[in-house]
Amino acid sequence: EKARERAAAERLQIDCREADAEALPFKDRSFDVVVSTFGVMFTPDQQKAADELMRVCKSGGKIGLANWTPDGFIGQLFKTIGKHLPPPAGVKSPALWGTPVRINELFGSHASSIKAEPRNFVFRYRSPQHWLDVFKTYYGPLLKAFAALQPAAQAALATDVIALIERFNRSGDGSMVVPSEYLEVVVTL
Repeated sequence: EKARERAAAERLQIDCREADAEALPFKDRSFDVVVSTFGVMFTPDQQKAADELMRVCKSGGKIGLANWTPDGFIGQLFKTIGKHLPPPAGVKSPALWGTPVRINELFGSHASSIKAEPRNFVFRYRSPQHWLDVFKTYYGPLLKAFAALQPAAQAALATDVIALIERFNRSGDGSMVVPSEYLEVVVTL
């Protein structure tokens, strides 16, 4: 719904559809460009999702991705959450999509080229607590973790997340300025 509102505000003609990234409802080779920004990385079956992106992309087309890296702030957030609420057995970390090695494993055999460049997104919030309040309300991994934990465990997770923020925080004035590394990927088929 937010994407539709934003597109309308910018007077863009966009058809928005929710779909399972492991079973996209599109014909083979439907698109010149396929894009996922911090989305497909969260699928349980990473290879199946990558195969779907390649299936719907035309030969010579491009797949553009932005994926959090394991060592960046959000990658470390995943590790922090995992200490309090381990992922289901067999599920790989979404941050693996933020490594050139994993991208090559997922796409390399079908790609004519792969470009991967580390970039940074900077989170700017009034305070670490403000960021936590927003993200535990709206960001899937934190929202689900807090919902699954009892109050004492929620408090322990909150303490660890604030400590993680402080480790990355560059503001020095009580606000939050935290860079988070991601991998910008362009796969050409």
